[in-house]
Amino acid sequence: MDSSLACQLYKYDSEFFLITKETPSYFAAEFVKDTLDEDYVSWLNFHSLEDRKNIQTLCEHLDIELLSVEDIYTKKRRPKLEEYPNYMFFSIRSALPDNLKGEALDQEQISFILGKNYLISFQDKRSDHFTDVRDRIEKKRGIIRLKGPDFLLFRMLEAIIDNYFQVLESIDESIQLLEKNIVTMKDSKTLKLIETEKRKLVELRKIVLPVKEVTSQLEKLNGGFLDPRNHHYFADLKENCFAVIEEIDANKQILDGMANLYYAMQGQRMNEIMKILTVISSIFIPLTFIVGVYGMNFEYMPELKSKYGYAIVWIVLGIVGISMTFYFARKGWLWNKKK
Repeated sequence: MDSSLACQLYKYDSEFFLITKETPSYFAAEFVKDTLDEDYVSWLNFHSLEDRKNIQTLCEHLDIELLSVEDIYTKKRRPKLEEYPNYMFFSIRSALPDNLKGEALDQEQISFILGKNYLISFQDKRSDHFTDVRDRIEKKRGIIRLKGPDFLLFRMLEAIIDNYFQVLESIDESIQLLEKNIVTMKDSKTLKLIETEKRKLVELRKIVLPVKEVTSQLEKLNGGFLDPRNHHYFADLKENCFAVIEEIDANKQILDGMANLYYAMQGQRMNEIMKILTVISSIFIPLTFIVGVYGMNFEYMPELKSKYGYAIVWIVLGIVGISMTFYFARKGWLWNKKK
């Protein structure tokens, strides 16, 4: 798609569909409520929010409140479903599964305006969450061409929630790799990797919880924008959000356990080091004692003028050192015995 064509319009019914790719200025002039045909569903998707002037002009033509336009550009706003006489508005955050190598999730805010016979979606950037939705429209797969814009909204929310599951799958793969390597990875990098995955899970949970609330509100909505026969679809979305949250909590517990295991292994390694140092110190304590005794320069020490005193001391030192080393080795204190 040409980078200047930041908008895409799908217009369809059960027997017909049309795709138009144009600039925001084109749709600001052409996509007006007087030209919207009630016999067709119109889906207008913005891949960029840079052209604020034309987006605002489009919304004015559709009698969209200025407050809703401001909300499209409000970042990190807690999602809230807002109903107006001629449309419904809400924003949610998506997680992009294609870029999970960093220390934080790649997120995007997506806003929706649902009217009687149209749906407008606003994406922060050029990222395609809705390939399957477009494919269903173009190839007439399923019942999407038989339903209204509320069912289209369901399919789009379903695609976003599917991305949450893909993000979870990627994190789960990282967790499994950490589980395999945690015994051999002895540096602080292990703990950093664990904390990175935990941070991603926390961020994902913060994204999913508001989406669960929105789908719950959509399930119970009694207004004219949702067909009551489609409420159960949004109930399914809510259950999917519950499933995502449960998996997030389960993976977080696994990571907590891995962090505890890492600390326990570090403690065990430190204990092994201290044990070795203690054993070595224990071997040299009697040797140091003997050397210290015969290092005293008293004139009347009995062994001081012995012809073989020097050799005898070395023999005693050797016997004591070797005996203690052999004893500690038999006990398995110098190294672990093979099973």
